[in-house]
Amino acid sequence: MPRPTILRLMVLALCLVAADAFAAEATNRPNILFVLIDDMGYGGLSCYGGKRVETTHMDALAREGVRFTQFYVNAPICSPSRVALTTGQYPGRWGITSYLDHREADRRRGQADWLSLEAPSLARFLAKAGYYTAHVGKWHMGGQRDVGDAPLIAEYGFAASLTNFEGLGERVLPVFEPGPDGRPFEHRPTQMNARLGGPIQWVDRHKVTEVFVDRAIKEIQKAVEADRPFYLNLWLDDVHTPLQAPPGLRGDGSREANYLGVMKAMDTQLGRLFDFIRSQPALRDKTLILLASDNGHEPGCGSSGGLRGSKATLYEGGIRSPLIAWYRGIPASAVGTSNDQTLLAGMDLPPSLLAMAHVPPPDDVVFDGLNMAEALCGRATPKRNQPIMWVRPPDRPGPNRGWPDLAIRDGDWKLLVNRNGSKPELFNVIDDPHESTNLADKHPEMVQRLSARVIEWAKHNGGRPTSRGSSGDGQ
Repeated sequence: MPRPTILRLMVLALCLVAADAFAAEATNRPNILFVLIDDMGYGGLSCYGGKRVETTHMDALAREGVRFTQFYVNAPICSPSRVALTTGQYPGRWGITSYLDHREADRRRGQADWLSLEAPSLARFLAKAGYYTAHVGKWHMGGQRDVGDAPLIAEYGFAASLTNFEGLGERVLPVFEPGPDGRPFEHRPTQMNARLGGPIQWVDRHKVTEVFVDRAIKEIQKAVEADRPFYLNLWLDDVHTPLQAPPGLRGDGSREANYLGVMKAMDTQLGRLFDFIRSQPALRDKTLILLASDNGHEPGCGSSGGLRGSKATLYEGGIRSPLIAWYRGIPASAVGTSNDQTLLAGMDLPPSLLAMAHVPPPDDVVFDGLNMAEALCGRATPKRNQPIMWVRPPDRPGPNRGWPDLAIRDGDWKLLVNRNGSKPELFNVIDDPHESTNLADKHPEMVQRLSARVIEWAKHNGGRPTSRGSSGDGQ
């Protein structure tokens, strides 16, 4: 047989093998359920040391999966944290460094009003690869307050959505009971944007999560009926103030008692969803569940688990989050373990989940996050080969109140510093997770190196919106 014919046959055989492998990968693509809890904080779950309320169903995920103790969100406040989880990039790239508010407040803080449609979107990439995609719960990346011309959630790659007053599309809005002053907190249509983008359902505040979980189950059923893998955001907002636990779980009626009651009720509702997945082998054996918080706890309710700081600060209590990965593909030796070695960031989730789904990102997308799929699957505990950096939300107390502008975590070390290089605070957060001993004077060369790195980074990613981060005409 002539050599060219042999070569053609070899190439054909290799192509067939590659096609079979691709088909197998497509068949084995996991379903992905991403549960994000608003303002829960690092110490909110009993499996992370929380002692005030038993989070039975969420703890069960940790016993059956992997618990991560060095997972950081990319901002200590909601909107930019969610941008990183959506795009795989630092949120400052898109002009979002604090929570999105009224237009005037956004302009005053130098922010965009919404996440640009030019930004990468995990849901969009997965949808193009055949996933059924849905967003249920808080959005807060556009459509809040008086911003009525933001893109609908569907435009970011979701086939279906149900949100609250901080997004556009079909919504569930809370009805609050009167507070101590006799006046209820309300999200009235006059306080919201003009463009609703879908119907509104009003329910008692303590029933919102129940409605969201019901909808999440329905969206999963749609994917099953269509014989498609699914990517589902279930982003709950009931731990965020104003808190209103169900009757019978409010204790003495204090803010703290309502927080504990809300946590218990939320855990019960999530238990329904987790049991639904476990009860069906086709879902149980192919679904990855991720559970995290979007930032630290709000002072006065919640817990940092003893870490310094809280929501909106760059200390550990503001940016370190629980992360649990539950997946039948986790090796038996890793089930129920704690990964204390791998340094993970919120922006790592998009490239990691795309890798697990065997979906390559577009050639023109460069993630700031890393592919940490092996860690999420419990197959390895890789070391991070690049630092993580943060900027303080511009509307939160600055250096005159003692809150540093910037932070960087590189290996075991974390530096907090102002933009002008003043007041450095250096901690070995492995030896000193509570950030109690400032070692800046003992390691001046490290301070100089890390300060230079994070200050230079902040010039491009630290709250100076670029044209890529603008939100359109009139912004």
